[in-house]
Amino acid sequence: MKRAFTKSVLLALFLLIGAETIVRVFFVRNMSGRFDYGYHPTAGFEEKADGTVNLVRAGGRRFHPQSFKRAPEPGTLRVFVVGDSVPRGPGLARSYAAKTGELLRERGVKAESYNLAVAGFGAHRSQLVLKQALNYQPGLIVLHVNNSNEYEDEREWHRKEEFAGWHPRNWPMKSLVIRRLYEAKTEKVFWEWLPVEIRSQRAANDADAEIQANLNEATLRRWDKRVQRLVAESVKLCRAQGVPVLLVTQAVKRTGPDGQPVLEDRVTPLVQSLAGEGVYLLPMKDVFEGKDLGKLFADGSHVRAEAHQMLAEAIVEKLQTEGVVK
Repeated sequence: MKRAFTKSVLLALFLLIGAETIVRVFFVRNMSGRFDYGYHPTAGFEEKADGTVNLVRAGGRRFHPQSFKRAPEPGTLRVFVVGDSVPRGPGLARSYAAKTGELLRERGVKAESYNLAVAGFGAHRSQLVLKQALNYQPGLIVLHVNNSNEYEDEREWHRKEEFAGWHPRNWPMKSLVIRRLYEAKTEKVFWEWLPVEIRSQRAANDADAEIQANLNEATLRRWDKRVQRLVAESVKLCRAQGVPVLLVTQAVKRTGPDGQPVLEDRVTPLVQSLAGEGVYLLPMKDVFEGKDLGKLFADGSHVRAEAHQMLAEAIVEKLQTEGVVK
């Protein structure tokens, strides 16, 4: 019995080492920054020897797949849009990032635009994306400012830090295979195989935690201050490199006292003082006020393709008004 047990242990160890070797040799790109949950500085930016940069889904950054050269062609306005699921859009081609580039080219501007938005990213993780984007000589950064993803940023930071140390209890998580199996549970890869009772309880617990956090006024004020500070830092980074930045501030659709949809803007007051030379402000509320909100919004925050078109038009008009483009 003891001998059989030893053979089983040795076999399991052999299989684990083999799987670990395969993962580290053949799946390096997929595992790059995998357990930093969006906090790795370069994850998702795959630089090639020929000067091409590929945007890939890695390290907790589910970028729309796109490619560009490290440096734009002379005379080309390169636009990077950074933010969360709202600017990410209903699809790459239908996002306001892509539409902005199209409209600029229609107006005779030699321009290219790229969508660097990632669902669930708050101010901190968006800033890390922005920092890396500044290495590729943008002519304009469009930073979509929202204050609704700070819970996710905090949660993912804690996940990143959870197994970062070298305490003996963390040693198993140094294995990419074991860590990935842990993530399969966390990301609910096997969700459909679990009993309904367990799924319901886990979903309720996750939702309850976020709801409780969003009902805590002190927590909301702390998050707003963090958004305010990090956006100011991001603007400073852009100014230091002489890159203009356009702040698109989020508005949400609420139900008014009369039962009709209305727009609420809690974000613009946080960052409006940053507007000035080289820093421009475009509130979503200004773009959609008086329009058919039920037609434009897919839910309280996300907007449909028609709204992305309107945002792109407003962005181009703003750039022309401010003299960023002719």
